[in-house]
Amino acid sequence: MKTITELEDFMSAPSDELVKDIQQVDGDIMILGVSGKMGPTLAKMTKRAIDRAGVPKRVIGVARFSDESLIEELEGFGIETIKADLLKEDALQSLPDVKNIIYMAGNKFGTVGNEHYTWGMNAYLPGRVAEKFKNSRIVAFSTGNVYPFTTVSSNDCTEDISPNPVGEYAQSCLGRERVLTYFSHKHQTPMVIFRLNYAIDMRYGVLLEIAKQVYNGTPIDLTMGNVNVIWQGDANEYAIRSLLHTDHPPTILNVTGPETLSVRWLAKEFGKRMKKDPVFANSENPTALLNNASNAHKLFGYPKVTIQQMIDMIAEWVVSDGHTLNKPTHFQEREGAF
Repeated sequence: MKTITELEDFMSAPSDELVKDIQQVDGDIMILGVSGKMGPTLAKMTKRAIDRAGVPKRVIGVARFSDESLIEELEGFGIETIKADLLKEDALQSLPDVKNIIYMAGNKFGTVGNEHYTWGMNAYLPGRVAEKFKNSRIVAFSTGNVYPFTTVSSNDCTEDISPNPVGEYAQSCLGRERVLTYFSHKHQTPMVIFRLNYAIDMRYGVLLEIAKQVYNGTPIDLTMGNVNVIWQGDANEYAIRSLLHTDHPPTILNVTGPETLSVRWLAKEFGKRMKKDPVFANSENPTALLNNASNAHKLFGYPKVTIQQMIDMIAEWVVSDGHTLNKPTHFQEREGAF
């Protein structure tokens, strides 16, 4: 893949399993917060699956759309768009009632010094959304950051582990989950809490950051020595298919790839492909922020894009100076300050 168009076409291609599942989802699908890193390709994948299934469903994307060119892009794809600031009550209440909600709106970076906004977006707004769409089914994006650090050798951080978030961003995400769960109990609204760890594509993500450091000879901090990642297309497919697995109280679902990946190993793999010797700093901590997603793999199968494929594609992208989003993950952060 050499172009953004080719990348997005690859990422938004629906699997046969998704096409089969979309036939069983009754009603239209609305994506709240569609303009983020994952939302546009999630919307396109949903529309392509609907078209392949031959079922009459609308896909509606809602966001502030600070980049208005995205409106034209999505509408050209057959996706309806609504420009709205969800924190404004009149804008939220004016949204159409839709049977299926994929809730992606939230705030992470810029939390330090702007904590009130993060809590407003991540903990207050979910309650307003849950009241508005109390008769819908909701798949709500969350994060593995709500978990405590886990021992790398065990990687036993399943959905049974009690949350213990570090820092205000992660605390506000647990707030989102608790508020949504309250309204799920109150209104019997079926939900999935979608705890995602590090979706990636060639333009952003943990693997891109490591690859660029290897290519540029920048020291790679090994303090957070292990990570989980999943290809964005696979994560998006899991989210759409999760509409068939909502329940009240909410189903909690960890989402990431099957491997616990050594940052050192990843750097060496990129080094082989780029003919570069990685430079390392510090040493691995015995704990890391990890996520055991074996339940998601049981429901949906293993991710279709493997870690070796991701490494190959990203190495080529970096060497070819492909377009990137300049949105670092800060996956190395151990104090929860984003």
